[in-house]
Amino acid sequence: MTALRILFMGTPEFAVTILDKIIQQNYTVVGVVTAPDRPAGRGQKLRKSAVKVFAEEKGIEVLQPTNLKSDAFQEDLERLQPNLNIVVAFRMLPKKVWNFPRLGTFNLHASLLPQYRGAAPINWAIINGEKITGVTTFFIDDKIDTGAVILSEEIEIEATDNAGSLHDKLMHKGASLVITTLEQIETDKISLREQKEARGLKTAYKLVNENTKIDWTKTTMEIYNHIRGLSPYPVAWTQLENAGEVLRCKIQEASYTLKEHFLSFGTVLIEEKNILVATRDGFIKIEEMQLPGKRKMIAKDLLNGYAFKENARML
Repeated sequence: MTALRILFMGTPEFAVTILDKIIQQNYTVVGVVTAPDRPAGRGQKLRKSAVKVFAEEKGIEVLQPTNLKSDAFQEDLERLQPNLNIVVAFRMLPKKVWNFPRLGTFNLHASLLPQYRGAAPINWAIINGEKITGVTTFFIDDKIDTGAVILSEEIEIEATDNAGSLHDKLMHKGASLVITTLEQIETDKISLREQKEARGLKTAYKLVNENTKIDWTKTTMEIYNHIRGLSPYPVAWTQLENAGEVLRCKIQEASYTLKEHFLSFGTVLIEEKNILVATRDGFIKIEEMQLPGKRKMIAKDLLNGYAFKENARML
């Protein structure tokens, strides 16, 4: 059995759960690599990453290199002498880093590779209406999410899941998968599977302004999946045209009805304290919405202080 000396690389809360599980199983973590502290909030005070906060609480050395190719970071690797790197929700590594440990560097990815390679696999699985997703551990190579697969495990996407609930399910599923992966590595019982390129592979593109905007010409289910796939973060947005004014609004939560009608896409109806938006084959019922400069509100409360005029529509 090989004694593991792990260097863990990650930044958000998702990675914290994995690191905690590794520590609970009494593996040796020689250090943690995470993003530099960044200004946040109105006061622009420096904020530590979730992984840094956790690592400091556990007394683990924290490294925050701005340049992973630097001589200084290479010296840290030489000093710590990890024989295995684990990457969870971190940035792309240069070869001199992922190739440093004798046992390699593996990544936990929140999809069933080779599907949904990229930055936002949890969001895109829901946006695209998938019924199944999962987690995968794989050894990093010189491309993005293309290395040899160690293990993968499926999970069902419920019709009511949003990106937040699916994130939490995959986080805990991923923690268990990482431990199983470590057990196989330390006992030299891993069986690798090369990823096969195939037609129809879907990409987990980075979420930006253009692909988070709601397209009201799409089907009801496509719009519903788009909204829940971006909730609670980064949140789907739309433009509301109301009484000659165009406002950028966020829609955090919605439900839907499939129903034939003859209204134009995006037409807003107010019925019994409900906000309905016409789609190609039904209506999106807005459950929670945020007007610019305001806090998010449930539809009933929003309607108590804001009036949608007769010709209001979503653009």
